[in-house]
Amino acid sequence: MADALIPDDLREFILRYFDSIAQLEALLLLRENPSEKWTAEQTAKRLYIDARQITAALSHLCEDGLLGCQDDVYYFECEDAGRRSMIDRLAAIYTRHIVPVTNIIHSKPPRIQEFADAFRIKKDR
Repeated sequence: MADALIPDDLREFILRYFDSIAQLEALLLLRENPSEKWTAEQTAKRLYIDARQITAALSHLCEDGLLGCQDDVYYFECEDAGRRSMIDRLAAIYTRHIVPVTNIIHSKPPRIQEFADAFRIKKDR
């Protein structure tokens, strides 16, 4: 029932753009500090997340047009007014309803390629 606190359009936005809590937290961190530029390492330290994990998360956010990136430096830049409004709403709801938001993300199936890569046999070099 707690998930009912999240409007349907925002739920769809979360399911479309976020594969992990790390990705959501990174976006919200950069949104809070729009004039700052962040490296993956700085973001990882600030969020207490593995640098490789946050690099992938930041890259996905850039590909989706929710962040800007230049020379491995990331910053908040969302030129689409509709998505920017959704991000603002998400930030407000996340502070009040963190559990329902995280439940939505955790309910999402993992990306198929990441799942397939987990079974790839790697050669020792």
